[in-house]
Amino acid sequence: MTELRRELRQRDIVAVVINAVIGAGIFGISGKVFALTGVWSLAAFLACGCFAALVALCFAEVGSRFRDTGGPYLYAQRAFGGQAAFQVGTLMWLARVSAFAANANLLLSYLASLGIHAETGVARTLLLCSIVIVLALVNILGIRNAAIVNHLFTFGKLVPLVIFIGIGAFAVDPSRLVFTAPPLATNFSAAVLLLVYAFTGFEMATVPGGEMKNPEHALPRALLTAAGIIALVYAALQAVCIGTLPGLASSTRPVADASLRFLGPAGTTLIVSGIVVSILGNLHITVLSASRIPFAMAENGQLPKWFAHTHKRYQSPDYAILFTCTFILAMTLGATFLGAVSISTVSRLIVYMSTCAALPWLRRSSLQADFRLAGGNFIAFAALAVSLWLLSHAPFSEWRAVLILALIAAGFQFVRRFTASQTP
Repeated sequence: MTELRRELRQRDIVAVVINAVIGAGIFGISGKVFALTGVWSLAAFLACGCFAALVALCFAEVGSRFRDTGGPYLYAQRAFGGQAAFQVGTLMWLARVSAFAANANLLLSYLASLGIHAETGVARTLLLCSIVIVLALVNILGIRNAAIVNHLFTFGKLVPLVIFIGIGAFAVDPSRLVFTAPPLATNFSAAVLLLVYAFTGFEMATVPGGEMKNPEHALPRALLTAAGIIALVYAALQAVCIGTLPGLASSTRPVADASLRFLGPAGTTLIVSGIVVSILGNLHITVLSASRIPFAMAENGQLPKWFAHTHKRYQSPDYAILFTCTFILAMTLGATFLGAVSISTVSRLIVYMSTCAALPWLRRSSLQADFRLAGGNFIAFAALAVSLWLLSHAPFSEWRAVLILALIAAGFQFVRRFTASQTP
């Protein structure tokens, strides 16, 4: 088995989770959620936060049993076998690639607020190519360097958000936070489904397990610490946006528009710059996580060994990084924000279900858990039930791309097995 450097510490993993979750979703869909549910969007945030907490708890216990690279792919392989694991790994990879595409396109929208217009044409292509190439190089230079860059992104995103929340709290109009008649159930469920994109991403921190120091101990604690920080930031952001921005329902850049009202142009520039840093940090972690998935699948014999190649000096999965970044760039150039969000959300919900379902199975295995949930089986079944409810409200148009990829993955796996069986 190929060795990677174990250099990620617990504080590094906390920063990975924060950058993985607080990326672009919260800056691009809070207005849409408000349009669906009004002030009840705060309840939608609470509901989605509770769901994310249930899933994160399942990941905390399951992840404390493993030391290698792969995250949910590895969990599915141990609990359900190779075929199920291959599907989970493929969907994980699709979720990450499509998330990059969504966030990169939203990044262009925020850059326009700073006077950098690259939303169309040659400028768009050149900027997106430059971002992907730079992030690929950072990740090839090794996990320690990638962690250092991640800490810089984390600091750069949290400081402007704290300023926005701290000053914005004094500008809130309390009358805008009064609850009226509740929204339609279909609107509320649609809002929660949209918020899944903003609240999730923590599973990315579980993927580079083979590059963590003491992952069984560090990963569960990092997940739960980061989840608390993220929940507080999200609730405060939405409350400030509702209380200060009358046109929230139609805003495509709600945090930037709200900050203009109580911070003025200079303050808005600071906030938007922080959002740009936030999105770039999320893109960085997406490359780190997505590239480790084909590496893990190759280590387990489900993809060609080429994907498990590591750089001689930096011991990074260089070929898997280059392969993943090639597909990331292709999808980013051809995608829109909301279209990529839909693909990513459905894919990751299926991946979450696989890990939640794995928890009761793994409890009966010989693998020991460093972190064990009280009522873990009940939490797993509750998370599964909510995931099914959310998926049932996703229109078929959002399922189409996911189903096509799942069929392609099944066909690829069948061909590999058939070829192997014919080899003398």
